[in-house]
Order: sequence, then C-alpha cells, then structure tokens
Amino acid sequence: MGVVTPPNDTPHVRTAVGAAKSPKQDRSRVTRQRLLEAAVACLAAHGWAGSTVSVVAERAGVSRGAAQHHFPTREDLFTGAVEYVAEERSAALRALPVQGRAEVVAALVDLYTGPLFRAALQLWVAASNEPQLRPRVTELEARVGRETHRIAVALLRADESRPGVRETVQGLLDMARGLGLANLLTDDTARRRRVVAQWAALVDGALD
Repeated sequence: MGVVTPPNDTPHVRTAVGAAKSPKQDRSRVTRQRLLEAAVACLAAHGWAGSTVSVVAERAGVSRGAAQHHFPTREDLFTGAVEYVAEERSAALRALPVQGRAEVVAALVDLYTGPLFRAALQLWVAASNEPQLRPRVTELEARVGRETHRIAVALLRADESRPGVRETVQGLLDMARGLGLANLLTDDTARRRRVVAQWAALVDGALD
C-alpha cells in the first residue's frame, strides 16, 4: 500500500497556509518597527521621563495594547529601541565603503553626534537611576562597544598585535563619544571639524 499524504501536508495547501500567515506576520513586523523608531525619536526628543509607552504608541500610530503585545514592559520597549539603535549604528559602519582613514574617523564621529546616539544617551541616564533597567543597558552597551571597536579596527586597517594600537582605536571612540556629549548642548560643527581633522592625522600616524 502506498503512503497517503495527509491533506494538510500537500504542497498547494502548505503554500496557501503560508500565504495566509504572511500578511499578518508582515503587519506585526511593521508595527514592531514603527514602535522601535517611535521610541528612539521620543527618547531623543523628550528624554526618559517624557517617553512613556502611551506617548510612543501614539507617535507610532498604534494602540497601547498593540505596543504592550510586542513589548510587555516599558523597559522591554526601550532596551529594544536601544538594541535597534545599536544594530542601525553597526549596519551604518559596515556599509561604509573602503576609504581613507580620515573619512573613517569622520564617519565614526558622525555615529556619536547624531540622533541615534542622543537616544541611547537618554537611556544611559535613565539606567543610572532605574535598577530594573541598569543591567539590561549595561549588558547591551558592552556588546555594542565590542562590536563598534571590532568594526573600527577593520575599517581603519589597524594591526592590534602592535603595542598601543588597541588603545589608539579605543581613544578615538572615546573622543567621538565626548564630541557627541558636547553636541547635546551646542552645535559645535566648526570646532568638531578641526578636532576630527587633527585626530585623523594622529590616528593615521599611529597606525602606519
């Protein structure tokens, strides 16, 4: 006797079931993405205190219930937002074309002076006062820091087996973070441009 294929396992049925699920899954992904983008925008614009789940849901154009379906707690929502920010930052770095070190240094600084960094900084401040949030943000930022350092080393074509090279790359990232902090209060684009040019020269000399 031949093996009878169960009706629900026929190719056309499997395809139909998959097609039926796809729009719902797509809507779910779109909703999640909108919530993450809204959370980042709220953090950058209003800080932690002004960024409630309701505010984020309204900005995303979804109900509070839909927001809590994807992110049951406020901490889940905003650590998810910072993880999204981290992925966007890393993706932006990985997408950079092969170019000179001066351009790489400028790109790294841009990473720390834009709205993504501003949003992440708001969460750092909140984590310093929120015991439930602190371990999540600490772990996430440690991972982001390692990834950023790894990408920077590759982009700068740095040989970390040489003494002082690792510290040079980390110093560059620390400098970029400091410029990002300064940029929160005033637009110091002109001064930053001069600082970046000098750092680019120093890094190029140290890594050659």
